Order: sequence, then structure tokens, then C-alpha cells
Amino acid sequence: MKIYNNVSEFDSNIQTVVTIGTFDGVHIGHRKIIKRLIDSAENGHLQTALLTFYPHPRMVLQQSEDLKLINTIEERKLILEETGLEHLIVHPFTIDFSRLSAREYVEEILVKSLNAKKIVIGYDHHFGRNRTANIEDLKEFGKEFDFEVLEISKQDIEDVAVSSTKIRRSLEDGDLESANTYLSLPFFLSGEIVRGKGLGKNMGYPTANMDIKESYKLVPKQGVYVAASVINGDKQFGMMNIGTNPTVGGKDRSIETFFFNLDKDLYGQHLHIQLLKRIRSEVKFDGLDALISAMKADEVFAKNYIKVFTNE
Repeated sequence: MKIYNNVSEFDSNIQTVVTIGTFDGVHIGHRKIIKRLIDSAENGHLQTALLTFYPHPRMVLQQSEDLKLINTIEERKLILEETGLEHLIVHPFTIDFSRLSAREYVEEILVKSLNAKKIVIGYDHHFGRNRTANIEDLKEFGKEFDFEVLEISKQDIEDVAVSSTKIRRSLEDGDLESANTYLSLPFFLSGEIVRGKGLGKNMGYPTANMDIKESYKLVPKQGVYVAASVINGDKQFGMMNIGTNPTVGGKDRSIETFFFNLDKDLYGQHLHIQLLKRIRSEVKFDGLDALISAMKADEVFAKNYIKVFTNE
């Protein structure tokens, strides 16, 4: 898959079938849309292209600080790489871009830049300045500019919206199992491993402390999770704690992972860590001995779960 940071980077000689959207989570509903995109391209000998925008329009137009997304833009690129999509265009969303009229958007972006011959889009799609144009307008533009509009049904679009909402709500509620059921692969966090306070190491559980730069990234409910990551080419399992470490007087949230069979310095590495199972909520224990005892129980639970997960 080729990735472009602006529609102007795209080779306009390539005829495309295009879909447009955020595709946050790239969940099973999104996969259905991408499959239709790919099927449409094979039938028409076109190349597949997904047009998305960054920052998210709400970040720009509403300056929304409470917006939380399942994936960062870099995570989304990583997941989309595996879908069979040929081209991903991440176009900058700005105030000036939002002021393009519907005609300007269609003619300059979809027709001239992306050379769209088919557009796969939801029945409720709105576009142009103040989102005043709809799918019927797009079909009229199609007659003028020689492209076909393939409408995604109300049912399919509602399935996508419901899935995204359920995934976010499930993660916030600590219902990882439901979230991972809707997602096409386990939910994951990504960031740089930085130095922490060394508390885990002193208790026999040295942890990799993750720093997530993107404030809009949704972090699940505080608690202990079974986790997995690929590190230096090897699959590593462990347990992750998301929380403030109240037993030792912590106040700021941290994301710490103890890997079971890894004795390496991970500082400075950028890791993707999957969350496989939620073990329990974070608890303030009566001292370190009680905390260590709980962590040992968490480790037993996690290792038993991993045996089942890996069919060993």
C-alpha cells in the first residue's frame, strides 16, 4: 500500500475507485466496505484508494479536546496496510479546506487529483462547505464528471457507526472482550518506552513504561490486562497495568508492561502492545506485600490465559 500525505502527491493518471472516511479502528464493518471497494476495482480494472483526513475535522472545526479515537493516524496506517488496499491518502484537514464548496471538492479533490471513476460512499454522506451537499448531489456531479457512485446501505453504515461507538464505550468501561470482538485484531496501544520510577523493578516486576504522545488516543479503563507485543521479531507476552499506582501514592496515570520472558533494555523503542484480556481493576492495597501478592496472582492468571490463547 502506498501512503500519501496530500492529494497532490497522488499520480492523477491512475484511475481509481475511492472511498472516504475516518475508518477509526478499521473494525469488521470497515472491512466490509473495503472489501466492496476491492471487488468494485477488480470488476472495473481500477486501483483502490481510501481518502481520509488528519487532523480529525472535529479537532479543527470544534477544537474538540475531549475527542478520543480508537487509533492514532499512524496506527490506522499500519492496520490498513493489511487490508489489500492499494492507496491511502491522508489529506490535511484545515479551515481553508473546510471552506471548499461541494463543486470545488468534487472537481479538485475527487476528479482532478484522484481521478475517481467510482466512489463507494455511505447513503448519509455529506460534503462541501458546512456539509451542505449529500449523496444525491454527488450522483449529479457523477453525471457531469463521469464517475459512478456506489451507495453503501443504511444498514451497513449504521453497523459501522454502532460498532465504532460500542468499541469506544466498551474500552472505556473495561469490557475489552466486546471491543476485541468488533475489532478485526486486538486493541493495541503504541508509544515510546521511557524511564519510570523503577518501582516495579524493586518488587521483582520490571516494567516497560509507555509514553503515548497523541492526546486523542483512547486509553482503556484503568486496570490490569494480559498483553502481547512483537519485540525484535519475537512475540512476547506479559501483563500491563494502566493506572496511577495508588498503593505507592501515585497520582499521574502510567501505562506499564511486565514481559514474562524478556530481560532487555527497551528504553527508546517504539512498541505496539496488544491488550488480550482484562484481569481486574486497579486497587489500592494495604501495603507492598499485598500488592506483590496480587501481582503474583495476576501473573498466574495471565500465563494460564496465554496457554489457552496460544493453544499450548
